[in-house]
Amino acid sequence: MEGKYVAGKIVESDFEWQAVPQERRRGFWQMFVLMVGFTFFSASMLAGGTLGQGLSFSRFIITVLVGNFILGVYTGALAYIAAKTGLSTHLLTRFAFGEKGSYLPSLLLSVTQIGWFGVGLMMLAVPVQKVTGVDLWLLLLLGGVLMTATAYLGVKALTMLSFIAVPAIAVLGTISSSIAVNDMGGPAQLFAYQPTEGIGIAAALSVCIGSFISGGTLTPDFARYGSNKKVAVSTTVIAFFLGNSLMFLFGAVGAISTGFAEISEVMFTQGLIWPAIFALGLNIWTTNDSALYASGLGLSNVTKFSKKKLVLVNGLVGTLLAYWLYTNFVSWLDFLNLTLPPIGAIVLVDYFIIKKGTYAPFKQASFKAVRANALIAWLIGLAGALFVPGIQPLNALIFAALSYICLEKIVNRKGEQL
Repeated sequence: MEGKYVAGKIVESDFEWQAVPQERRRGFWQMFVLMVGFTFFSASMLAGGTLGQGLSFSRFIITVLVGNFILGVYTGALAYIAAKTGLSTHLLTRFAFGEKGSYLPSLLLSVTQIGWFGVGLMMLAVPVQKVTGVDLWLLLLLGGVLMTATAYLGVKALTMLSFIAVPAIAVLGTISSSIAVNDMGGPAQLFAYQPTEGIGIAAALSVCIGSFISGGTLTPDFARYGSNKKVAVSTTVIAFFLGNSLMFLFGAVGAISTGFAEISEVMFTQGLIWPAIFALGLNIWTTNDSALYASGLGLSNVTKFSKKKLVLVNGLVGTLLAYWLYTNFVSWLDFLNLTLPPIGAIVLVDYFIIKKGTYAPFKQASFKAVRANALIAWLIGLAGALFVPGIQPLNALIFAALSYICLEKIVNRKGEQL
């Protein structure tokens, strides 16, 4: 899609099939609220609540900082590539996977984002239904329509929503955490907490990293709008390291204090019913819009239909499947842990190591239909996560990256390219 032009300027385009031109890039503050709005997700609070109930608070802090540091490095490197090339995740995968080979990562990433859309929709509809008594399916339909409508409008609408949602959830989360600590008797009691059933460190890191590995892999879809590499990388690292850590902290403190991992239950217990619905509604709305936007880009790479049309379809599917996705959250998270990290790992090593930090301009590049090396490396990364003990998302990253480098070197020695 080349966009619509008026007086020689692009006035409408989601750049699903081309690089974002420099005149459509954004500065630090616009990118900051866009990326933080993306990572300020209530599901991260739920994951934080789960970890908070299974770890001592000091171990929780260490786990979250390590896990989100890994996410920050991973997403920051992807943001660097996106800012330099102006390309989405799905167009970047063509260099490593081939044009048709890129359909695999696009499908996996798109399906997971539609899933997160459904989970987020239920996370908003359930507490609203409890407070108002309105039929759950009516709330799901209304929320799905509103969120899909703004996702249809693209990055500009996402940024505008984030300007409201980011400070709202930060203030509400701080108030909720302050109440929780006060109810426990102060910070000393928080640090004295010991779980009745502990979580192993590998499992805890898997939850932390896996909670946003899908969003992290899609970083280029948004970071490509950064005005330069410094803006794209800095805003991404802040969002995934500090922003996501803050979400985990809010969830954990509330769960330790009240016994509820679900953030809406925590805030209702604290008497923050309507403020919680307002702030969480905006928070989930921004992340769900980002999920639909990214899924539209991914399926556009596969089907060649416009992102806007696919956003409408994806929003409908996510809305209809919302209840099933919500009730199967843990198994969905396991699925993300296993299949998505190898995609980002292959993109990173292909760009920084194999291609030595340079891709040909997208319009001038030629792609094989399928590059077997990337598909094999993806399978090896998946196998590493499945069968090798340790931290599953990290295993997937390492095995995929190392196997892709080895395969490329073997093929290059033979003077071939797979």
